[in-house]
Amino acid sequence: MIRNRFSNQRRSFFSVVAGCLSAATLVVSPVLGDQSLESKQNWKVLDGTEMSNVLRGSLNEYGIVPPVVDETSERFLRQLQDGDRDPLDAFVEAVSGLTESVQRLTDAAAKDPLAAAARIDPSAADYAEIESLPKAIRMTVRTWLGRTLVRSRLYDEALPVIAEVDITESIDPASTLFYRGSCYHALMMRKEAIADLRMLLENEDDCPVRFSRLAKLMVADIKPLKEDSLDEISRLMTDVTRRLDLGRTGEQVEGQEQKIIDKLSKLIDKLEEQQQQQQQQQQGGGSAGGDPKDGQSSPMEDSQIAGGSGEGNVKKKDLGNDDGWGNLPPAERKEALQKISRDLPTHYRDAIEAYFRKRATDG
Repeated sequence: MIRNRFSNQRRSFFSVVAGCLSAATLVVSPVLGDQSLESKQNWKVLDGTEMSNVLRGSLNEYGIVPPVVDETSERFLRQLQDGDRDPLDAFVEAVSGLTESVQRLTDAAAKDPLAAAARIDPSAADYAEIESLPKAIRMTVRTWLGRTLVRSRLYDEALPVIAEVDITESIDPASTLFYRGSCYHALMMRKEAIADLRMLLENEDDCPVRFSRLAKLMVADIKPLKEDSLDEISRLMTDVTRRLDLGRTGEQVEGQEQKIIDKLSKLIDKLEEQQQQQQQQQQGGGSAGGDPKDGQSSPMEDSQIAGGSGEGNVKKKDLGNDDGWGNLPPAERKEALQKISRDLPTHYRDAIEAYFRKRATDG
């Protein structure tokens, strides 16, 4: 019961603070005119006929009898030409009717995407059978399942499914690049995200408009990301909120929370050190520029920092996992807020104060 209350408190903390920080810091702008996106094309968009030919060739390779191959590939092409089916959905549906392993995978995905992802794990019973399928089928099925997982914000499970997909073998390379890039972006894998999203934009004119627009925004968003920055901390909070929303409170989530606390402590210590240095410089300058008594100056007084500042060490608080998280007495809360937010922009102070107000309201 205590664990449940603590989980709710953690969720409220990270959702409130991450929401405020995200709104304040993750301002993105399209990367229109980015010359780095202008490079040779590593992939091409397939039209309906080309997709149908890929399906036909894969079924022939798998050993399906010619009449069934003809019927299946022609039906698939008609669905695309009529415009009433998504290419990935139509392809996987066509294949699942002829391969038991893909049929079991799609059945599992309809009920529980996590269970479907587990079937592609190397330790799973179906793994060897799925990996024995023609490459175009494997790559397209993995893209389809990866998309399903990303849409459910299951990025950790989506990554091993879609990470190794060869875009030249998928019938929809634009979807492969977009959803894999989205997965990398969500997990703050900066280099990988930029690589996939820029490759997607090589064929900007041919890929769906929503893909190109969002890809530009994601590149502009993650490109300036730096380690131990407020931006990174905000993203970590957003990631923890996502995990808590999915009902996850295990070691991985606790590890992410501890990482946030450590990074915040490191940042606060750095700000404290910077402020103390500034104060020392100001006090030293004021002492050196003062009027000496009787027209004489004291070398000791001119070189000594006035005011007797302390060492500037910050007393570390125990942020243990108990029900007192955020429930500081008013005096201590005020002091903590002043220390945390003294040198931060207003929107960060507002975010932290919003958390304490919400905790006080929740009682």
